[in-house]
Amino acid sequence: MKVALFVPCYVDAFFPEVAVATLELLERLGVEVAYPLEQTCCGQPMANSGCEADAAGAEALFVRNFAGFEYIVSPSGSCTHHVREHFTAIEQTEEVRQVRQRSYELVEFLHDVLGVREFPWAEFPHTVGLHNGCSSLRALRTASMSELIETPFSKPMTLLSAVKGIRFAQPKRPDECCGFGGTFSVFEEPVSARMGYDKVQDHVQAGAEYIVSADMSCLMHQKGCADRLELPVKFMHIAQVLNGARA
Repeated sequence: MKVALFVPCYVDAFFPEVAVATLELLERLGVEVAYPLEQTCCGQPMANSGCEADAAGAEALFVRNFAGFEYIVSPSGSCTHHVREHFTAIEQTEEVRQVRQRSYELVEFLHDVLGVREFPWAEFPHTVGLHNGCSSLRALRTASMSELIETPFSKPMTLLSAVKGIRFAQPKRPDECCGFGGTFSVFEEPVSARMGYDKVQDHVQAGAEYIVSADMSCLMHQKGCADRLELPVKFMHIAQVLNGARA
């Protein structure tokens, strides 16, 4: 199987180790990975800020880079959600539709497409609080939502449970937004910060040593909040844990 790796711009700029872990993990699982070198932002920040038409150039470039691949995999729920559901600034040709349909967030690709249920190389002897980003939870449906009456499930928890030595903290409000919300954290800074403080305090009070998520943007926000509050908690992307990181 050959897939194309889409690395979001904020991961490329601030957390390249997450991109490396994603690549290494896919290759450990026998996947042949291509990385289109001309890829840039998918256009989500412009579209989410109400400038949908201005995202056309980024969307067109994305399609040129990723057309023809059977799967497009990204370590970001919000970017995947944008490509799949809101990639509408350009004409919806068959090529565009195929790119949108073939885009997967890493957790759903591992869980649903590859069907991976074991990571024999991985060991993480720490207590983890799992954070599901809003796009991953409510748009991609990688886990059940506590506000709905439905059978509980969690794809990231299923994957992480296969890691040797890992323990899980149980925050009181696991599905509550952390307050990042992309440009929301800029335009509504006080509200965003208050939500972030509540989120990280909830995890720490539950005993989390690490907060783990499939969305590094949420973790970036929460780390800033935890640092300001001087809380003893660390942060790690799920790709790093599944790839064998110990600390």
